[in-house]
Amino acid sequence: MASAFGHALAAVAIGKMVSVNKQPWRFWLLGIFCAILPDADVLAFVVGIPYNHVLGHRGITHAILFALVIALLVTGLFFKSIRINSAAWRFLVSYFFLATLSHALLDALTNGGLGVAFFAPFHNERYFFPFTPIQVSPIGAGRFFSKWGLLVLKSEAFWIGIPSAILLVIKYLWRRTTKNNPT
Repeated sequence: MASAFGHALAAVAIGKMVSVNKQPWRFWLLGIFCAILPDADVLAFVVGIPYNHVLGHRGITHAILFALVIALLVTGLFFKSIRINSAAWRFLVSYFFLATLSHALLDALTNGGLGVAFFAPFHNERYFFPFTPIQVSPIGAGRFFSKWGLLVLKSEAFWIGIPSAILLVIKYLWRRTTKNNPT
């Protein structure tokens, strides 16, 4: 898995990319929550569920369907005043879906583990992308705050941080250009 820091960075970058207007704090905090939430599945180890089980690590909580359900729940629970299927509602559902799904996508780019069950609960096969440059994060805070954790942070700074920064600069330049050059 990528670390909670890498997942949070991805959620913020996605939010900055898709947002046109200034967003409230709850938008950002919920986006970060959505991006980190799939790793709650590590609790499966505590109750004896094996890693490769559909309820195990990188199983159903990393699925595309899970990302959609979480996006709908978060939007419904925390943005009750937004009319269902309005443009604002679709924007929020889309953002929280992307923030949640970004977790699985980043995990599929890591160099360890058993892969990601994108299609759970219908299919528990685990997948990695052909290119896996992100250093897999250790499970557990104690193991993270070590030399291994430092390698993970360096890897994420390069493979998540730099692309995020480039995309945000491109967005900034694009908005600046279109703002000064209305057609």
